[in-house]
Amino acid sequence: MTDRLATARAYLRQADPALAKLIDEHPHFDPRVWMKQFIPRMDAFGALLFQVVGQELSVSSAQAIVARVQQAFGGRLPEPGEILDTEPERLRTAGLSGRKIETLRELARRFAAGEFSDSGFARLTDEEIEAALTEIPGIGPWTVRGFLIIFLDRTDVLPVGDLALRRAVKRLYGLDQLPDKEQFQQVAESWRPYRTLAVMYLFESEYELAKVRP
Repeated sequence: MTDRLATARAYLRQADPALAKLIDEHPHFDPRVWMKQFIPRMDAFGALLFQVVGQELSVSSAQAIVARVQQAFGGRLPEPGEILDTEPERLRTAGLSGRKIETLRELARRFAAGEFSDSGFARLTDEEIEAALTEIPGIGPWTVRGFLIIFLDRTDVLPVGDLALRRAVKRLYGLDQLPDKEQFQQVAESWRPYRTLAVMYLFESEYELAKVRP
């Protein structure tokens, strides 16, 4: 892991002078260590549950809802069968919308039926995973790409629709307005094949800035 990160940092520092400034400010940044403060240890279903909960919410709001879900299941994330056996109202009380509950129940059905599994996802390409998961109503590219990063540790993932990430790009590159998806993809092209690490540096910078904003 350390060698892989060092190689990726060196590549990104050479490829993008703006990003090099962030890397030089945090030369030993490890995304997995940083994410531990936000994301509990989880399997594939748990990671997808975390991503679905976090749709259109701040990190702190998503954490609060996940914590309430854990409380409802004895202090841990539920298994797929437990979601299917639970009355939707119990999940709604934890803060989940009706749409997110239906998305989670469909995910749970597919895990329970053996269509989805930790090992199964590990064997698929990023594109195959995105195609399979976006068949489910309520799951789009943002949800899938977050899953690819936090559960599968894939190295070349770009969540182009993430608002916090777009804010970070606007600030770092001195843009007049938030980049659209096409502009963002153009900025990120030089980061291949280590777009995930670049993204995590940008997320970390935006999170640190958010803590000092009035």
